[in-house]
Amino acid sequence: MPYWLIVIAIVSMAIVALLLVLVLFEPGLEYKATAPDVPLDSDAFLCVLGALADSQVHDYERVEVLTDGGAFYEAELAAIRAAATTVHMERYIFAKGEVAGRYLEALAERARAGVTVRLVLDYVGSFATWDAYLEPLRRAGGRVCWYQPISLANAKRFNNRTHRDVLVVDGRIGFVGGAGVADWWFKDAPKKPQWRDTMFRLEGDIVLGLQTTFAENWLEASGEILPGDADHFPACRGESWAHDQLGESGLVVISSPGAGRATRARILFQLLLASARESIDITTPYFLPDRGAIREMVRAVRDRGVRVRILVPGEHADHLMTRRAGRRRYGPLLEAGAEIHEYGPSMIHAKIMVVDGLWCVFGTANFDNRSFGLNDEINVAVNERALAQRLGEDHARDLARSRLVTLEEWRRRPLTERAVEWASRIVERQS
Repeated sequence: MPYWLIVIAIVSMAIVALLLVLVLFEPGLEYKATAPDVPLDSDAFLCVLGALADSQVHDYERVEVLTDGGAFYEAELAAIRAAATTVHMERYIFAKGEVAGRYLEALAERARAGVTVRLVLDYVGSFATWDAYLEPLRRAGGRVCWYQPISLANAKRFNNRTHRDVLVVDGRIGFVGGAGVADWWFKDAPKKPQWRDTMFRLEGDIVLGLQTTFAENWLEASGEILPGDADHFPACRGESWAHDQLGESGLVVISSPGAGRATRARILFQLLLASARESIDITTPYFLPDRGAIREMVRAVRDRGVRVRILVPGEHADHLMTRRAGRRRYGPLLEAGAEIHEYGPSMIHAKIMVVDGLWCVFGTANFDNRSFGLNDEINVAVNERALAQRLGEDHARDLARSRLVTLEEWRRRPLTERAVEWASRIVERQS
């Protein structure tokens, strides 16, 4: 073999190895934040939060909490069946089974009735759902597009997935939350109890933000820009709800990874953590906070006396490495006095944060680097005490079914668990 060819091979291997190290171990941003010097319940705080998260303030008429699959699947299917003009649906997970079959049946029926039906599915998240499974919807006139299918053209963007779970009906009713379409959100399976999750039904101008989110990924998956007509954006065509009938406002924070590593979702969470004065309640299926988030929560407890409660999966967690990587981070939080609870009955998949019994953040982002730095995500942030109280009821019920992790227990965790934690460091930036 020629000497120059050996040199080229060695140099190429070194470059690939360096790129792999950068992908796996690239340090994240610190996200140091100073709380705005205005009250959390003021219009000024809402304005500042919207400006820093690059999100428009929208009024809303109603936010309904839908706890667990029996509630949110029926609500979504009812909205689809009542659609008059458009149905736009986007999912990370769309898994073959009873629930997926019901959705395809409802979507196909509306498509045959002349309703415009568009469906975006993430290629990796829904990999086990073959394209042929979706053919009945296409034959009925519905459109189905895959986000970032595996191909040479998408190679450099392969790690960017759409993790957004959104449904918009007639441009007026929206659903958002952490649940995909799969039977494990709907019923028990052998040794796998039904997942605990929450979705949200929205009405009002805030649905514009959900439609905008879908439009972004529809463009990336199909190459088409949504029509700007009244069927798709009724609030922009003089058909909005009267402003004086509303009185509540919020943000739809649409987050995608940028070249500079910062994302709007991460800004939203960091600012609210820094602004908390009374309480922070977090429910998340994957808890891998970075240094900046840990530092902010520790400061909240130690410097301002904020009660911090974090609810994560217990033994039913669906990703062992991710759970172990998350448990490695418990130490500083437990030492500061934060509470960490591990949910017992099943996998908990809700993604909710409530700050000071006022600010409610819900959507698709997990508390990890993949959501904050790699995936397309959507989160809704509203300052409504009634909604916070309703979410607090679910949180209290979930805590009652969870186990409190103590600092002493965490320090005594076995060497086998620590070994898995160490090994998980290799992939935790991708988790």
